[in-house]
Amino acid sequence: MPDPYTHKNLTEVEDSAPKFGFEDHQEARFARSDFDAEQTGFSYHRVKPGKRQGFGHRHDEAEEVYVVIRGSGRVKLDDDILELAELDAVRVSPGVTRQFEAADDGLDLLAFGPHHEGDRGELVPGWWSD
Repeated sequence: MPDPYTHKNLTEVEDSAPKFGFEDHQEARFARSDFDAEQTGFSYHRVKPGKRQGFGHRHDEAEEVYVVIRGSGRVKLDDDILELAELDAVRVSPGVTRQFEAADDGLDLLAFGPHHEGDRGELVPGWWSD
């Protein structure tokens, strides 16, 4: 049984972006296992100023909620593009492809939702092109 709580700064969670060659675009810190969370998935994303995440992605089962904690930008959800500002929140259903883009002030996001074992998401490279 895990400890009754876990406390750490999200910047202490490993940044996965460099492993996939996206360090020029973003940071991606998937925190579930670092916090011993059994039922909740969550992550911290930082999209660098003027950049777009390196790929779109979608989940088969996972519903996610994204909250802008700093900065602004846009998100593409299937065929829709939404403008985002600080403290905006967006719920995304399973099956919807999403990708975030930062404005000149950058875009920091928290993403969270129920954990679905095996649903790591499908990456969609080159999905959002102008």
